[in-house]
Amino acid sequence: MIAYLECFVHENDTESRPDDDVSSLSKALDLQGSIHDCEGPTDEASRDFGGMNSLAPLFFIRPSDADDVARVVKAAARSSNLTVAARGNGHSINGQAMADRGLVLDMRSLDDHFRVVRANNGSVYADVSGGALWEDVLKQCVFEYGMAPRSWTDYLSLTVGGTLSNAGVSGQAFRYGPQTSNVTELQVVTGKGEIFNCSETENSELFFGALGGLGQFGIITRARVLLQPAPDMVRWIRLVYTEFEDFTRDAELLVTRQDEDDSFDYVEGFAFVNSDNPADGRPSVPLDPDQVFDPTHLPRTAGSMLYCLELARHYRNTDDPSIVDMGVNRLLGGLGFVERLKFQVDLSYLEFLLRVKRAEEHAKANGIWDAPHPWLNLFVSKSDIADFDRTVIKKILKDGIGGPMLVYPLLRSKWDTRTSVALPESEIFYIVALLRFTPPYPEGPSFENLVAQNKEIIQYCTKKGFDFKLYLPHYRLQDDWKRHFGNDRWSRFLERKTCFDPMAILAPGQKIFPRVSQP
Repeated sequence: MIAYLECFVHENDTESRPDDDVSSLSKALDLQGSIHDCEGPTDEASRDFGGMNSLAPLFFIRPSDADDVARVVKAAARSSNLTVAARGNGHSINGQAMADRGLVLDMRSLDDHFRVVRANNGSVYADVSGGALWEDVLKQCVFEYGMAPRSWTDYLSLTVGGTLSNAGVSGQAFRYGPQTSNVTELQVVTGKGEIFNCSETENSELFFGALGGLGQFGIITRARVLLQPAPDMVRWIRLVYTEFEDFTRDAELLVTRQDEDDSFDYVEGFAFVNSDNPADGRPSVPLDPDQVFDPTHLPRTAGSMLYCLELARHYRNTDDPSIVDMGVNRLLGGLGFVERLKFQVDLSYLEFLLRVKRAEEHAKANGIWDAPHPWLNLFVSKSDIADFDRTVIKKILKDGIGGPMLVYPLLRSKWDTRTSVALPESEIFYIVALLRFTPPYPEGPSFENLVAQNKEIIQYCTKKGFDFKLYLPHYRLQDDWKRHFGNDRWSRFLERKTCFDPMAILAPGQKIFPRVSQP
């Protein structure tokens, strides 16, 4: 089998392979799943949502279970230089889930062994496949059990294993932490092809290493996710601010309120341009087509950039509407938003969590969903966020980015620092997500220019000595990765790599470790 695989590694890319290659390899690996040849740079396994990279693997493999995943990894381990990449729903930005002339695993093909588990202490969990989409987990939990995970991402067409390998952040993270703080057990296939169940008390180094580990220590094939009762309805609110100082003061006030009766259930925010651009200007703020952003309500002192707090409050169908109104108004009391620029709608819990699905449909209709997405995500310390706003948001990004500019605070104490995620040092830090959509018209900026602008932003933060980290990090040089993690965390990261994937077979697209050749 290994000799069979090796015969492809040194082939010229333009050479054709016999028609029976796929069936022969499938028999050699003895998989329950299937193996597919790759057609070239347009093949699904050769591209991602970022749309800026294309690397063709040897084969695209659809494993049925963890045993299939382990067989593939073991085969790569016995080869001289094959690598293995786990691909979820293909939403990486910089080719992180690609394997140049390696083996790419389609994690969505894993069998769905969804089940709900009730612990003796009353806690309720869902056991889900690492390849399950979060939107499917949501629907199964809500429709069948009236329960739901506590922490989400904004976009739910992502796989469980994919977000847990990074962190998984949305507006609930201020209270419950990221998704990595809301799992109690994992099943992981290491770079040695070994299958482990791991938790805080069992194989804990692998458990915490895999969470936020960028796929470097193992492939997550199953996760146990903490659940809570799902609400019926959501009051979704957007509040407009003209001053960044007022916006951050109120955002920090809301995320530090931890009593559920005295706080919103979701807190996010974003910056937008004081213009009529529908992509990132005033028209992007209203929540309903019947709502209109009237700029005459803005004070004369309003600048070229404005800010919006996005909030949500859960409630039950049986709750009296007047009580819901009273509770929301009480929580809004004392906030410094522009009084006549408040937008709100009521919708079901599922509609709220699947809100980005509508944006996806709109982007596909406009032809921008498949265009390159040179996104940039950062964590910026509270102490540096005002300076970041003055220079980056108000100057470098003053003309907008063609998509959302998320800016909202998180609490470090809600993150488990034993995981592999690198964070700023301060208790309050901000996620800044520049979710660029490349315009489909030729006069718009090229993705190369937008990537260059991203680099300018990173260089500015570095030069100023900001306490910041890239989220969903992307570096080309190992020295940059060392700086990203810092000396102590890099040492731990390296130790875990040596232990669980000593030949650097896994996740080659992250560009952290070169493949160690088999002697």
